[in-house]
Amino acid sequence: MAALEELSETGYAALTMERVASRARTGKAALYRRWSNRAELVVDACRLAGVAEIDPPDSGVLRTDVIDLMQQIAAKVASPIGGILRGLLAEMTRDPDFATLVRESVHTVGPATLRVILERAVERGEIEAWILESRRATVAADLLRNEFLLFGAPVADDAIADIVDDVFLPLILHPAPKRAGDTR
Repeated sequence: MAALEELSETGYAALTMERVASRARTGKAALYRRWSNRAELVVDACRLAGVAEIDPPDSGVLRTDVIDLMQQIAAKVASPIGGILRGLLAEMTRDPDFATLVRESVHTVGPATLRVILERAVERGEIEAWILESRRATVAADLLRNEFLLFGAPVADDAIADIVDDVFLPLILHPAPKRAGDTR
């Protein structure tokens, strides 16, 4: 938790292993035995804080499940961890190695959980299986992240409903026919 506290006070750019060690009342060497750099420390701290923990809803109704998921994600970004996440997303533009770690560990939470919901919709016959491998599958999470980055938290329920009803569901429920050779 020392890393998250430091992140919330200083941001990723100013975070140092020395300051985290001081806050945790340990030595830098102890941190470096477990994490090779601050990027790994931060990603692990986010993981331990439950940033990526979201239970996929399963009501049996695609729209209900997607809105529930988007509301769970919106609540998470409205919590104190939201400011940290915004800083981490901004830092991704400056540090390619850090960006890779974040994409692999934290950023995938919305799309991965949304995929579970979409797989269930495929099983129920609500959407076509090829949707899972298209860009369409992540549009709701992408738009929610955009809303968060541009307008901050909390993300309003009506914004979530607009994302789901006006953009996401039309894309996946009534898609234009897949073109031959189209992989997206």
